[in-house]
Amino acid sequence: MAPITLFAIAVALAVDAFAVALAAGAGLPRLHWRHTFRLAWHFGFFQAAMTLLGWAGGLSVSGLIASVDHWLAFGLLALVGGRMSLGGLAAKDENRKAVDPTRGATLVVLSVATSIDALAVGLSLAVLRISAWQPSLVIGLVAALCTAAGLHLGRWAGAASRLGARAEMVGGGVLIAIGAKILWEHLGPA
Repeated sequence: MAPITLFAIAVALAVDAFAVALAAGAGLPRLHWRHTFRLAWHFGFFQAAMTLLGWAGGLSVSGLIASVDHWLAFGLLALVGGRMSLGGLAAKDENRKAVDPTRGATLVVLSVATSIDALAVGLSLAVLRISAWQPSLVIGLVAALCTAAGLHLGRWAGAASRLGARAEMVGGGVLIAIGAKILWEHLGPA
């Protein structure tokens, strides 16, 4: 696979991770290097792992996954986005504890939701009989870098716009919109 093609695929896959990180950064009251490391590591790792998993699965499971991948991604993003939005709506004061998307089950759910497309890319690599080791590494690294950039840009935008406690609600809405976009791309007019 040509390096420019591989890089283009990696960037395309990282767009969802970047958008989720942007929303997460806007919702965090303050950003610490641990937030960046956790989110970038998990998003990059899951992108790389799902590419390898898709490749290893090959053609044997492609029909099963292809029919539900968009619903799975939408459901996961809507669940986390809804939780974030409700947390923003329920906020009574600026001192409340915001949902930290870089911890616990939320981190795992977001990691899986943003890497479902990488599974399909891995399946495509298997069909084309291309080894997935190098592509998965590049895809993971690009996702991690885009995630870190999105998190910091989102934090800057959240602070600059003074979204405060409502940034979590906006971030949740963005996650739901990303999930809806994924559904539209799979179910909408061709």
